[in-house]
Amino acid sequence: MLKIAVSGKGGVGKTLVSGTLAGYFAQKGYKVMAIDADPSPNLALTLGIPVEEANKIVPISENAELLDKKTRTDYPGVYKLHFTVDDIIEENGMQSPYGVNLLVMGTIKSAGSGCACGANAVVRELLRHLIVDRDEIVIVDMEAGVEHMGRGTASQVDAMLVVADSSRKSLEIAKKLKIFANQAGIKNVYIVGNRVRDAEEKELITDFTQKNDLSLLALIPYDDTVVKADRVGEAPLKYAETSEGVKAIQSIGEKLLQLDTKSAESETS
Repeated sequence: MLKIAVSGKGGVGKTLVSGTLAGYFAQKGYKVMAIDADPSPNLALTLGIPVEEANKIVPISENAELLDKKTRTDYPGVYKLHFTVDDIIEENGMQSPYGVNLLVMGTIKSAGSGCACGANAVVRELLRHLIVDRDEIVIVDMEAGVEHMGRGTASQVDAMLVVADSSRKSLEIAKKLKIFANQAGIKNVYIVGNRVRDAEEKELITDFTQKNDLSLLALIPYDDTVVKADRVGEAPLKYAETSEGVKAIQSIGEKLLQLDTKSAESETS
């Protein structure tokens, strides 16, 4: 089953892409796990979970009781590095109205806020288990980087989608993320252009990807429907039949399924 990481500069719409893809795959009948590993987790709203319920979610990386239970030893400053995580998924996952199981991972706090060894160990093992062991589609909405993943985990990611708009800063970050992802072991890295308003912005993204040897998977048009849904805290999936932006992301989902099929055929041939 597909394992997809979605990254990019903050504010470019990667959570929209992650949530809409997850909802599309679930609609197609697949079992889907969405992982929110962003510093400002809001994937729950994109998946249609009411804001009241979303606000009650405690990210795994901030759940002190859970972290202590999994990693504590009898020796101060020494943490367990091997433990089971199935129960974390079962007890902390939340089902969205669109059939996607959501797990809010959160991110590791900086060293200045205290030792994050236990939290780091739990997050890494959770990602490893979800990406390597689980037989379901997994989509990880993550910050701009692959620090959460060890190389062995990253190498099992089928595709990383790097979302970018037409701004030069966003595109330069996308170029760097592609390099980081390849170094971590992720072979298939695709650029997704988002909020494309006109031919000029389309050309900016297309020219940049061509000149920098980046694979451009798709362009998502600017869509007022998506903007308005975000403004009032609604799931863009609610407007799947009329939103051009949502339709474009669903087309990306179809491309990814086709890539997965071709990959499986090449492995068996």
